[in-house]
Amino acid sequence: MTRFGYTLMTEQSPPLSLVEQARRAEAAGFDFEVSSDHYFPWLSAQGHASYAWSVLGAVAQATERVELMTYVTCPTVRYHPAVVAQKAATMGVLSQGRFTLGLGSGENLNEHVVGEGWPSVDARHEMLVEALEIIRELFGSDMVTYVGRHFRVDSARLWDRPETPVRIATAVSGPKSIERFAPLSEDLVAVEPNADFVSTWNATQGAPRIGQDARAIGQIPICWDPDRDAAVQRAHEQFRWFAGGWGVNADLPTTAGFAAATQFVRPEDVAENIPCGPDLDAIVEAVSAYWKAGFTDIALVQIGDESTGPFFDQAAEPLLAKLRDAAPGS
Repeated sequence: MTRFGYTLMTEQSPPLSLVEQARRAEAAGFDFEVSSDHYFPWLSAQGHASYAWSVLGAVAQATERVELMTYVTCPTVRYHPAVVAQKAATMGVLSQGRFTLGLGSGENLNEHVVGEGWPSVDARHEMLVEALEIIRELFGSDMVTYVGRHFRVDSARLWDRPETPVRIATAVSGPKSIERFAPLSEDLVAVEPNADFVSTWNATQGAPRIGQDARAIGQIPICWDPDRDAAVQRAHEQFRWFAGGWGVNADLPTTAGFAAATQFVRPEDVAENIPCGPDLDAIVEAVSAYWKAGFTDIALVQIGDESTGPFFDQAAEPLLAKLRDAAPGS
């Protein structure tokens, strides 16, 4: 069964709006909700970057059914992994077992703020492996001491843990990261519909199998609006950073850097890569790339602050109906 989620973009909406969007997304019938965890927006035009964990705590009380998830948290620079474990366990309790901890190796944009520098890709992956080991140990043990190359933990314990252990989903970008992270994770996270990610994960020794014990969770931006021109303009204003790809996006440190890197990206370039406007069938076609690649869960990013937008009033329910009609097993 293919499941569909809604993204709470901390970069494009204030915190109270995010909580209201979470409530409305649940009422519209979304299966799960994911939250970004940013210190900076990608572009200044987005204008927001509230603390994801406070927002998620409020969302856990404003919703009853939907699963919740970070998409994704970096547990290596801005946060120590032992603190991330505590936050995730608390969210597991507050949500009564509805929370999945999504983890990744992070972006310079959000991690540079603590002044510790930005490690190389290899170092970031080493750090994430250690963080995964620490978090998993804390989820399952009463007292943890850990000595690694990058992190130390001294006699740490999680005093409040949910009855059902928090699932860990880890972002991957290729075979090397899958080989490292899959045996330490329950679920896969990716932002491109790459079938090789799913097959490589399933072939990795010690990894849970996607489609059986594990999920493959993807994310795709859309910009629904009754006016296509308005949708294209909004997508260009707020989401042209997406054109850089993650090789660039992971390393730029400021919104000014993203603005400069994307200054020559035109509105029509954005519209070629992001479905914009009122055509629900075009959105379904774009989303279908994920389930065709073997992804089980797909989170939509509706571009723009939906506190006053028409998405939930006009588009959310019919879009979900079309997606479920088209997706396998839905």
